[in-house]
Amino acid sequence: MIATRTYCRAGLGLALALSIVLAPDAGAAGQGYGVSAAVAGGDALVGEALNERVPGYVYVYRADDGSWTEVQRLEASDAVFGDHFGRSMAVVEGDLLVGATVANDTSGAVYVYRKGQDGRWAEVQKVAAEDGTPGDAWGRTMAGGGEVVLVSSLGHADGRGAVYVLARNENGQWAQEAKLVADDGAPQDAFGMAVATDGRHAFVGVPQANGQTGAVYVFQREADHSWTRTAKLEMDDAGRAAGFGMSVAVRHGMALVGAPGHHEFAGAVFGYVLDEASGEWRPNGEFRAFDGERGTQFGMSMAHEGYEVWIGAPGADRYYVMSWDSDGDQWGSLSKFAVDDMERGDGLGQVVALGPEFGVVGLPGADFRLGAASIVTRNDDGWTTAAKTISEVTALDPITGADVDCDDGTAGEFGCTDVDIVSFLPVQAIGGTRGVEVNDVWGWTDPVTGTEWALVGRYDGTAFIDLSDPSNPVYAGNLPLTEGARPNTWRDIKVYKDHAFVVADGAGAHGMQVFDLTQLRETRDGPQTFEATAHYDGVQSAHNIVINEETGFAYAVGGRGGGGTCGGGLHMIDIRAPTEPEFAGCFADPSTGHRRTGYSHDAMCIVYRGPDEEHRGKEICFGSNETALSIADVTDKENPVALAMATYPSAVYSHQGWIDEAHEYFYMNDEIDELSGGVSNTRTLIWDVKDLDEPELAKEHLSDNTSSDHNLYILGDLMYQSNYVSGLRILDISDRENPEEVAFFDTVPWIPDAPGFDGSWSNYPYFESGIIVVTSGKEGVFVLRKTDRNLIP
Repeated sequence: MIATRTYCRAGLGLALALSIVLAPDAGAAGQGYGVSAAVAGGDALVGEALNERVPGYVYVYRADDGSWTEVQRLEASDAVFGDHFGRSMAVVEGDLLVGATVANDTSGAVYVYRKGQDGRWAEVQKVAAEDGTPGDAWGRTMAGGGEVVLVSSLGHADGRGAVYVLARNENGQWAQEAKLVADDGAPQDAFGMAVATDGRHAFVGVPQANGQTGAVYVFQREADHSWTRTAKLEMDDAGRAAGFGMSVAVRHGMALVGAPGHHEFAGAVFGYVLDEASGEWRPNGEFRAFDGERGTQFGMSMAHEGYEVWIGAPGADRYYVMSWDSDGDQWGSLSKFAVDDMERGDGLGQVVALGPEFGVVGLPGADFRLGAASIVTRNDDGWTTAAKTISEVTALDPITGADVDCDDGTAGEFGCTDVDIVSFLPVQAIGGTRGVEVNDVWGWTDPVTGTEWALVGRYDGTAFIDLSDPSNPVYAGNLPLTEGARPNTWRDIKVYKDHAFVVADGAGAHGMQVFDLTQLRETRDGPQTFEATAHYDGVQSAHNIVINEETGFAYAVGGRGGGGTCGGGLHMIDIRAPTEPEFAGCFADPSTGHRRTGYSHDAMCIVYRGPDEEHRGKEICFGSNETALSIADVTDKENPVALAMATYPSAVYSHQGWIDEAHEYFYMNDEIDELSGGVSNTRTLIWDVKDLDEPELAKEHLSDNTSSDHNLYILGDLMYQSNYVSGLRILDISDRENPEEVAFFDTVPWIPDAPGFDGSWSNYPYFESGIIVVTSGKEGVFVLRKTDRNLIP
């Protein structure tokens, strides 16, 4: 998966921190607990909207003698899995309105709740946009004030966006009063990313507008309840990606607009005051965090109550409190706060809600994006954490003891063709704590006992699974990440001479762990915690580790964070003595990679035995280098030679590949081309490498699916592709330029097959027993078997 954090799911770099996906929460990671919050009287409300295996929920917490407890869990009366109920909330006139962006075939809906005398909330109405269409994501953001509620529809009209005004009719029902749009809007502007109203004025933030410089549109409610645009607020000195309008607040003729990308993402908040005589909103100060620095993102969110406003700064994991002057034209002091029991990256400051006596701070990044929330209450010093809340982890049940056959297109709840389930272990059964997911997988067969082992990467370590009885796999132990390193999305494992070599990306000073696998013979009496047998610190962080078992050299690729990064190219390591790894050299082709450093995302290194006689017998590395295929002769580690570089149409992120056993064709995937719209369906690039100096793109194979592709491996005439939400796809490549899908297993059938990063990460098809081990991020480890009836000789 992508190590640069430019495109992939684990987080956006600062330069893209304001980008949004206009499809209704496509590719959202985690369960989404804490993506929305609200305060309704004495109730603290926390939304959990992004879980695809259950409907969205809103959790209701209430204090009893100072102790906060869950008293109710709300879901839509017509709830369906993945409806994203709880994506936004608004409280007005005693009603609670909850947005569900994927309801109504992704056009979106808003559900209205009222509290009964028993203290419980009950659904009283479901509202939809009068002109809603699929993909509108109605209910993505909401705000209430006075007698009205604003509801945004970010995907409306090719992403131009719209904001709908709801007001109560004579029957006490919420109904559409007006539709607000930008008459000068452009596709993907996402008009309504932030909204605020005091009942008389509507402030609509459009931080994507003008090249992410941003703008805020101001509308006024007239006596006849029509709405008129009265202003368009913009920054005079804004730089690109200022994000002006990412948050807005308005009360009694005063307004605040957040620009978290301003000043190199230190962020700023701009004040405005209404001149009643002219009707103009005039600038009234610029405010910055007194300790802000690049990346603080001050102004990402805002919430106000009375004469106080909270301002979120997620880049610094804190929020600030600023007072409004009761005279109506001045701003008070600024103080900063954090919450207890919080870790870097929890997302503090992205979501804030405020009431008279307490507030709610969402922590949507906590526990690897499962999310958490903190309820904070007033004390003499300002605000203090009263409770931290989380939700239960939604996990699959293990499958052991007997095969689940693929029958009539399903194996249990999983879609399939000619692939049976041998067993399944969820992440929690192989050492994963809340929010931890699995990533890479490799295999080892003990040469003494014949036991097959799965070596499975998790965010926080490596799990070892005994497959001697594949129907009853046993979690035997865990190799934690290197001391001082941090949990991370990416981990990669390969094997040489009965030793596992483990690297991690984005984990700090992790280096390469070396683990003597023969220790696994002694595991008994429950899972053990192991220590690395040896450690190599020549590079701190690496995205992948490639091993040529024939020569005894390892190649760390995607290096960064310190040590010999080799520009992200091949960091060559002599591992012929596995516990005494030694640096052997660098190779990087600067004509490749997004930064032209030769960054290699993944590679395959072999002793070449193909038809190109000039290079036969040489050690050749094929690199998937973000922008191109790179081919290099690394026989002489001190003097590696670039043989060729080849590009291809609609290249976005050259990710990984594998060569056929005749060394004639190299099959490569591009992880982002589907998501970017560069191709319409899952694409596999087929390179003719019979002449290593002049590789040719022989064919672009497009599947019938549209999912993003990830790791692929080849065994004989079968290619095993892990294609995220479409799962394991097995293709017949006996006709090398014309692959044909012959079997599949969908690890996440509850997620529609579309571009995105949930589901199957990798697979290992090389066990002599014929079992295939497949990892699926949130789910765990599947042990599968292709049925015999379509096996290819």
